[in-house]
Amino acid sequence: MNTLETLKWLVHDQAVHFMHLSEQIIETEQDKMFRYAQEQQLEAIPRHLTSVHVIDCIGNNEPINNTALAEKMDLSKAGITKISAKLLEEGYIKRRQLNDNKKEVYFSLTAKGRQVFELHQQLHKLEEKRFMQLLEPFTEAELHVILRFLQNVSAHWAEKEQE
Repeated sequence: MNTLETLKWLVHDQAVHFMHLSEQIIETEQDKMFRYAQEQQLEAIPRHLTSVHVIDCIGNNEPINNTALAEKMDLSKAGITKISAKLLEEGYIKRRQLNDNKKEVYFSLTAKGRQVFELHQQLHKLEEKRFMQLLEPFTEAELHVILRFLQNVSAHWAEKEQE
């Protein structure tokens, strides 16, 4: 096997390893968020990280409709509809219609949703700081390669999801 093929296999193996670690990190982050929520005496938080990110997106853009939410999160409208229905049922968000457009439904946070939003904001700032420190040793050119690679991987996985 030539050097290029060997390097491709090493990248493949590292990507698979990355996926396994990602699953573990997501579980750890969810556990951390639940513990932090308990410390803050929140009665409950959504079980799925995507639901927390929907709450975050609504909190940052309220009022926001289903289409804009799907676009900002790069998720399908059907996926957002399903998640928002669950969040409505659980009392994290509320829906309303604007005075000038009775057809369109907009989402905003309830007091319960605002607590989750604020908790997520605090934890997210910590994680962003850690991630930026991780990127410190890389040059601008290396960061462009990393960005292009991650964009390609994301597009590849998005295509697989639609199959």
